[in-house]
Amino acid sequence: MASTQVNPTRMELTKQKKKLQTAVRGHKLLKDKRDELMRQFLDLVRENMELRLKVEAGIRSANTNFVIAKAGMSEQTLKTALMTPKQEVYLDVDKKNVMSVDIPVLEYKTRTSDANDIYSYGFAFTSSDLDGAVKSLADILPDMLRLAEIEKACQLMSAEIEKTRRRVNALEHVIIPEAKANIKYITMKLDENERSTQIRLMKVKDMMLEEAHQFKEKAKERAIENA
Repeated sequence: MASTQVNPTRMELTKQKKKLQTAVRGHKLLKDKRDELMRQFLDLVRENMELRLKVEAGIRSANTNFVIAKAGMSEQTLKTALMTPKQEVYLDVDKKNVMSVDIPVLEYKTRTSDANDIYSYGFAFTSSDLDGAVKSLADILPDMLRLAEIEKACQLMSAEIEKTRRRVNALEHVIIPEAKANIKYITMKLDENERSTQIRLMKVKDMMLEEAHQFKEKAKERAIENA
């Protein structure tokens, strides 16, 4: 139903037509954005599931090796071995824009490139299970960072998808129908006004013709009387 605030004028009709055109174009663009966001979101969800299984398996393996190492070593020796890390990890946080969503990008680098620097202890008094635990954690670090990146990206993209969906629904079910109803209402009112104007003009024309006819009749009567 047309809004009662709409003035049935040609200027308002032009305004409503432009509004409808803009709304239809925006509706299409937002639907395309929503569909593309959904596609990328589902791809990230699939990658997230695979990475989560891989990271959980790596953590389980590391925990198992730590438990075995703890059982075969004294607690003091284990604490001393892990007390002072030899390697350092530096994390850089950047972002990339995906369909107007700022997705975090995590990159890391180590202080040195030597793979043996992950071991902060000597091998003489420690078990090989501790080496396996440390190696497992070092191996899954890139996957853990990628998993954190993907989960944050999924969170941000799901919020953007929901916001875009609400906008699409508002355009589809409110703004576009309202603009169409307003256009129909204004067009109907303008047609009514045009018909009323035509009727008034026809009545005025009939009145003028009637007056002209009466004037001619009176002129004939005066001419006859004068003759």
